[in-house]
Amino acid sequence: MTDAAAPAVDTGTLILDAARSRLLADGYAGLSTRKVAEEAGVPVSQLHYHFGSKQGLILALFEEENQRRLARQTRMYAEDAPLWQRYERACDFLEDDLDSGYVRVLQELIAAGWSNAELGAAVRDLLGGWCALLIEVAREAERRYGQLGPFTAEELGTLIASAFFGSESLLLLGFDREVLPIRSALRRVGVLIRQLEEGRPHDAGMPAIS
Repeated sequence: MTDAAAPAVDTGTLILDAARSRLLADGYAGLSTRKVAEEAGVPVSQLHYHFGSKQGLILALFEEENQRRLARQTRMYAEDAPLWQRYERACDFLEDDLDSGYVRVLQELIAAGWSNAELGAAVRDLLGGWCALLIEVAREAERRYGQLGPFTAEELGTLIASAFFGSESLLLLGFDREVLPIRSALRRVGVLIRQLEEGRPHDAGMPAIS
């Protein structure tokens, strides 16, 4: 990359940072490209030059956030550690994603995608990476322990992904510890995984769940 291209990259980063801040403050429906540009300290024309539109800006922001966190999760699940420990770290990552605002961005885009087909398709494509990762983790468990009760690896991976997506939505709505035990319920799955890992040899089948 040449020195001449560096300012353009810096400007794009400034705009993305400002968009993240305004999205958390105003939500997707209330997001103003003018306010984003003001917060970034650049003309609105620069926003349109780099991202084309409000929708293009938000998709670029989400793709950057999503790919960084998905790569982190992929590296973690590839580690040579008991599966229950890796799952517990995934629960820890959820707390970081909530604190950073990533989950808020995700849920804003999911909601906007209900009425915007183009946005919905883009969000489905990005979220598909999370489902694919968890399905592969379930396949690993299936290879080690045999049949996953009544579930296929695809079903179980999809179920865990859906549990996290739904939990994020409820937590943002205020369904916290005093209302529903969402966090402890997610972590209890890790307890079950540990019991199965430590209680049965790797070449034994997993008992069906009645």
